Amino acid sequence: MSIFPARATLVCLLALSVLCAKAGRAQSTDTASSKPMDHSSMTPAQHAAMHGGGSAATPDTSFAALQARGKMAMGVDQYASAHRFEVLPDGGRIALEMKSGDSLAVAQIRAHMKLIEHAFQAGDFSTPEFVHARAMPGMDIMSRNKALIRYTYADLPRGGEVIITTTDSVSLAAIREFLAAQRGDHRAGH
Repeated sequence: MSIFPARATLVCLLALSVLCAKAGRAQSTDTASSKPMDHSSMTPAQHAAMHGGGSAATPDTSFAALQARGKMAMGVDQYASAHRFEVLPDGGRIALEMKSGDSLAVAQIRAHMKLIEHAFQAGDFSTPEFVHARAMPGMDIMSRNKALIRYTYADLPRGGEVIITTTDSVSLAAIREFLAAQRGDHRAGH
């Protein structure tokens, strides 16, 4: 049994806690009394400030945070790479490639995608959960039905891909739900 998925999960959780603490979001406090606040007692302005900005915050704030977590998890600049999440008749395809031929970044993508292949096969979806800061749709079924799903890694010219296949209709629906959520969050088109 490999320790890499567990180590990757630990590193991701540690990085997330450091980011939260660094951004001042580890715990919101009432500045007058320095007591912890919960959402029920917050004004709309306090709630917005706790989550990274005031009413003028742009919707791209959450996308920028997703990109930052993605860089941390994958080891490459998310703006310099391109994700593709494609639905196939018997599953789907997750591809990640650099937009340019940066050989170090290409090697990093390939290593990441190989880890993803092994983690997903083991039912471990902690990396996408970390990157998206939520449980991704379909991943609970994909994890439970891991014996019914096959994940196959392949090199691409500037990165790598993981092909996901199944003959189980419930798993296929979960894979499609998972890929659609990924595509939407990453703004990856088709």
